[in-house]
Amino acid sequence: MGEKVRDISSAKSSGLPPRGVMPRRLAAIVAGDIAGYSRLMELDEEGTHVRVKRIQRDLVEPSIAEHHGRLVKTTGDGFFAIFDSPVEAVRCGIVIQQNMLGRNTALPKEQWIEYRIGVNLGDVIIEEDDIYGDGVNIAARLESIAEPGDVYISGGIYEQIKHKLVCGYESLGDRRVKNITDPVRVYRVLPDPAALNRRRRRETFLIFLLGIIMLAIGCAALWHWLPLPYGGTGGQPSASVSPQTPDSVPSPAAHEMKQALPPLPAPAPAAPAAKQAALRGAPATQQSSSPIREPEMNMLRGGAFMMGSNDDISEKPIRQVTVKPLAISRYPISVREWNQCAAANACAFTATGKDDAPVTNVSWTDARQFVAWLAEATHKPYRLPSEAEWEYAARGGTQTRYWWGDEFQPGMANCKNCADVAVTEQPVKVGSFKPNPFGLYDMGGGVDQWVEDCWHKNYHGAPTDGSAWVEGDCTSHVIRSGSWRNDQRYARPANRDSYDTNVRYPTHGFRIALSP
Repeated sequence: MGEKVRDISSAKSSGLPPRGVMPRRLAAIVAGDIAGYSRLMELDEEGTHVRVKRIQRDLVEPSIAEHHGRLVKTTGDGFFAIFDSPVEAVRCGIVIQQNMLGRNTALPKEQWIEYRIGVNLGDVIIEEDDIYGDGVNIAARLESIAEPGDVYISGGIYEQIKHKLVCGYESLGDRRVKNITDPVRVYRVLPDPAALNRRRRRETFLIFLLGIIMLAIGCAALWHWLPLPYGGTGGQPSASVSPQTPDSVPSPAAHEMKQALPPLPAPAPAAPAAKQAALRGAPATQQSSSPIREPEMNMLRGGAFMMGSNDDISEKPIRQVTVKPLAISRYPISVREWNQCAAANACAFTATGKDDAPVTNVSWTDARQFVAWLAEATHKPYRLPSEAEWEYAARGGTQTRYWWGDEFQPGMANCKNCADVAVTEQPVKVGSFKPNPFGLYDMGGGVDQWVEDCWHKNYHGAPTDGSAWVEGDCTSHVIRSGSWRNDQRYARPANRDSYDTNVRYPTHGFRIALSP
């Protein structure tokens, strides 16, 4: 998350030395290029040119700035950018690729615009309007071998980000690339970690199946050659033996053979169903007897309030909105609550961190999966709150800049430099700060919180009945509250921002609502 106005800095404004001086720095380089650009231009030259320029203006440039990078140059159908952080560089690549999926959905396949993206960490030479060096060349080579829609990263980037992003990685081994002496270790980024888990489960199942087949073959061979009681082998019928009578006495040889044979093993008891499922590589489902720990909910009677503010253009115009009675969760959804859904295989990943901390790294789609699971498990219509419901709840019946007044007071919210709490990779536990007049905690700071609404740049045309403002398959949704990484301006009840629907981000969480 960054500032509300996100301008891409030029080389001059970033304090670069004048031309002629060749500074070097370690940077994460992102190279992007459109696959099949010549074919698209041949199909519709003017239309393709307009679409590409719009994508660069509305998606590529803002995404680079959003993730604290700098656009170095565009190359007609491609771009180069540099980042101080490898994590932000890869996030930027994921955001661009997932956003392009949404843009292409309504178009025929032959009209799709798809980027290939390569990311490398290297020492580069920086000039006013360009960058040079092997680090740049490797990023460009990674881009050239990437599949359309994919992000390929070098081993150097992988080592920096492997434990810092909620995504999967597929190793593609060492690749030799043009004009680079040493082979480059290459990884493909899988934004959905469940995709990698599904692949691993398939591989585990195939290995297990192969083991079963080999075991069956071995047992068959053993059965064929193993001597059975009273003579013969498993593969050949033994001579018939008449039943003994009291007068019949076995021969000494037969008696010795019977003594030498071990007793047949007793059949093994069947493994529990959950263990058998684990052996097959299949996910074990949550037992129906396991109680669901529902989030604590506060009932709000509803009413009219003035929504919005004059602090930012996206918060205008201020208008009266009427909200119906609803219940809303007292705290943001915690790690413990989220992991109930993960244990039931209804949510895409298992969250890490303390049980009483708010869950983070959640996309809007993830949040919707959680409420769908909770609604089905409890037979209650849980959902995400609308943007209007969230602001009504956050204000707590007040109309001031913050729920406690017009001036910010330290120690009232978990935001950057707002309290005597060290900045960590996860916010403090839910409920650590004072509740607002409605008894709701962390309605400002803590974690960014998804709501149901699609993102709109302002409130012109927004509903006034408290319902969510949605349409079609919008590619970005509204987030509220600000996080522990944002300053006090983001803790205002009127503050609003957006993020891509299917992309996870470390500060994003959510809370839920329930209509009576």
